[in-house]
Amino acid sequence: MMRRFLIAIVAALASAAPAHAGDPASFTADSLAGIEARYAGRPFILSLWSVNDCSYCMAELTLFGKYAKAGKPLPLVLVATDGPEFTPAIERTLGRFGLGGKDSWVFDDAIPERLRGAVDPTWYGELPRTYLYDAHHRRETVVGALSEKKLERWLQQH
Repeated sequence: MMRRFLIAIVAALASAAPAHAGDPASFTADSLAGIEARYAGRPFILSLWSVNDCSYCMAELTLFGKYAKAGKPLPLVLVATDGPEFTPAIERTLGRFGLGGKDSWVFDDAIPERLRGAVDPTWYGELPRTYLYDAHHRRETVVGALSEKKLERWLQQH
């Protein structure tokens, strides 16, 4: 019984890791559970964005990039809600903002509503959408661009 449990944990952690930095992993209905398991006991930021149709997302990526370039610790998970066909554009965009080495994912389901529901049943697709997880994985939802003031306050608290 314990062996099966350990095998399941290892499999979940393996499925939650991108292939390599800068290469977005496929985000499926099970991905969030794996991400949360990998960050067990630690706070992190889950940012949902789009390279295709979200100008406010670029403002948020600029903010995250500013912190990343300054070398500030930023426990960030980026999930692009575009399909896998947008992977080259996603990689270019993250690189432009200095976020190429961050944990990056791309929606990979023919029915994106299924993935939105797996993240949050109350989410209808508005972007950007950010979840600020504390160490106990209670999360605060931010709809629209995250402000620098709010990010700074969250980073100081966590």
